[in-house]
Amino acid sequence: MRTLLLTTLFLSLHCYFLNAQNSTDYSEYLKTVLSIEELIIKENHQEAMDRMEEISSSYEFVFLKDYKIATQLAVHLRDFEKAFEYLKLGVSNGWTLKEIKKETFLKPLTFMGEWNGIKTEYNSLRSEYRNRIKLDLREAVQSMYKKDQKFALKYLFKIGQKAKEGFGNRKGVPHTRQQIAKLNSILESKGHPGEKLIGESQWMLTIYSVSKEFVVTDTLYPSLRPKLLQAISKGEMSPYDFAIIEDWNIAIKSDCQDTGYGYLDPPTKEEISKSNQLRRNLTIRSIETRNSLVDIQEKTGMNFYLAGQPWLDGKIISRN
Repeated sequence: MRTLLLTTLFLSLHCYFLNAQNSTDYSEYLKTVLSIEELIIKENHQEAMDRMEEISSSYEFVFLKDYKIATQLAVHLRDFEKAFEYLKLGVSNGWTLKEIKKETFLKPLTFMGEWNGIKTEYNSLRSEYRNRIKLDLREAVQSMYKKDQKFALKYLFKIGQKAKEGFGNRKGVPHTRQQIAKLNSILESKGHPGEKLIGESQWMLTIYSVSKEFVVTDTLYPSLRPKLLQAISKGEMSPYDFAIIEDWNIAIKSDCQDTGYGYLDPPTKEEISKSNQLRRNLTIRSIETRNSLVDIQEKTGMNFYLAGQPWLDGKIISRN
């Protein structure tokens, strides 16, 4: 009887902690990241590093971008032991050796003895990443992404705007409805298939960036929007990815007249405050903070992996 009670208690506690972990709210995570960026701008690098430690120790899932920045911060502070620690965490979250070697700022690490350890442990660390993500879901989303790319290529090669619009209405709208319906099913059953679940976020940006012909008459995306906001709160989606998707919809529906987050159409000087308010609501950096980080990138060679590419590379410059 006692064994049965202990087993029941253990299972209850296990379920409690599992549910608590699954319901982790990432709002504080996002606020901490913003505070880290402000500290970097003020050159309070050690305090920024300490805040990174808070994130790393408090959350089971950390966005790869933040591990990359933490590695660079440690190199900047010449804390190479910490740099290799974060480098390993990055690899176990999807950072490839090929990508690491391309980062000029991290070049000093490749001349140190610990670098051989990274190469030795690489496959083991990589397996941690592969065991974390949902490979079946990744394959399903990749298939959707490839299908979307094929459609985009056919659309691109239609000659003339009239031909593009005709193709978009005949083929694009049904294609996009099918894609969005699949996404809705995935969101309902498994969550948002982004970096946390499948180790990739760019595929989803492409799928959500649907044809103009679809957006104009769309009634599906508004129903998905609350689910995407919920995915942000769970750490399943980056708020920057959401902002880019929103910008796409805002730009098309308003014929580039309404102000968004500034990724596709830069705001006028009068509209910057409105863009920044949208950013505050989503807990993402202001336009001014982004531009300051671009300055630091150019000055130091660090890479903050700022969102917006390929539409935006560098500062957001207001229109007159």
